[in-house]
Amino acid sequence: QVQLVESGGGLVQPGGSLRLSCTSSGSIYSFRAMGWYRQPVEKERELVARITEGGTTTFGDSVKGRFSISANSAMNAVFLQMNDLRPEDTAVYYCTALAADNYWGQGTQVTVSS
Repeated sequence: QVQLVESGGGLVQPGGSLRLSCTSSGSIYSFRAMGWYRQPVEKERELVARITEGGTTTFGDSVKGRFSISANSAMNAVFLQMNDLRPEDTAVYYCTALAADNYWGQGTQVTVSS
């Protein structure tokens, strides 16, 4: 069993910043890739950012230049630094981790509003 636990979500004003964290526990110590997806209300889940064990990063078009992703050296925790947040960034953010299977966290709400 693998558990991914997200933290760091909350309410922030437009232009503000948040840092999301995701830590893992369970039977897998290290992952091939970790990342973040988000799902706004009544919309489909979309890629936010992803990082591989080799350090390759991928970002969704709407967050490029504003968000950054990092992982710890053990590749079992991932972090998302979100800057210049906009109302359209409001969503539930899900951590994901890839080993032989793909694992998902329960999600953390990010709300950008004045």
